[in-house]
Amino acid sequence: TETNKEISYNADERFAYCSTYKALAAGAILEKYSIEELDNVIYFEEEDVLSYAPVAKDKVDTGMTIREICDAAVRQSDNTAGNLQFTLLDGPNGFKQSLSKIGDTVSEPSRIETELNDAVPGDIRDTSTPKQLAFNLKEYVTGDILSDDKKEIFIDWMSNNATGDELIRAGVPSDWIVADKSGAGSYGTRNDIAIVTPPNKKPIFVAVLSKKAEQDAEYDNKLIADATKIIFDLIS
Repeated sequence: TETNKEISYNADERFAYCSTYKALAAGAILEKYSIEELDNVIYFEEEDVLSYAPVAKDKVDTGMTIREICDAAVRQSDNTAGNLQFTLLDGPNGFKQSLSKIGDTVSEPSRIETELNDAVPGDIRDTSTPKQLAFNLKEYVTGDILSDDKKEIFIDWMSNNATGDELIRAGVPSDWIVADKSGAGSYGTRNDIAIVTPPNKKPIFVAVLSKKAEQDAEYDNKLIADATKIIFDLIS
């Protein structure tokens, strides 16, 4: 946003977005609910707890506030919290409608966790493009859809992400601030979307998405970090 420069490679190619959606769902929830409503408690059943639910697994008896749900989904990538985000948005179709409010006609929310991570080549369900995901982040942070106090909450949820140290954060200088959301799925899918803020500069919005040809391929964190280094070498 400092220069309005855009650097892209395969920017309009579709990738499974995997858990990166949790950040955008948090933005959509902030648009839908008031700050006071973020303290509303949502209850769920033991059978709703998925295998990766580091926060939600201990909250069946107490429920979770909307604020806690978004924090767990974005910061810890808790899959049960991710599904509760869908519930708060009236399902994948409700999420899609929320994204349309910020001009996103590209992303295709269709399923919930954990099926949305299938990432089968040629299947457009639960996919988006790097350009669209970066644009969506930019809209939630710099656009008019969220008030300034909601923007602060959004950025806070994306800050100190527990799953992103080897990704975009590893590709920028250590004094740059990175708030990100990672994702991973089948076919070696590894993604990271981020708000990157160099010292005394305006934020830069980055989406690095990757995939491989084999269903059981391992994902490559270094690929994301290396691609990020190339992006910022070009910018500088």
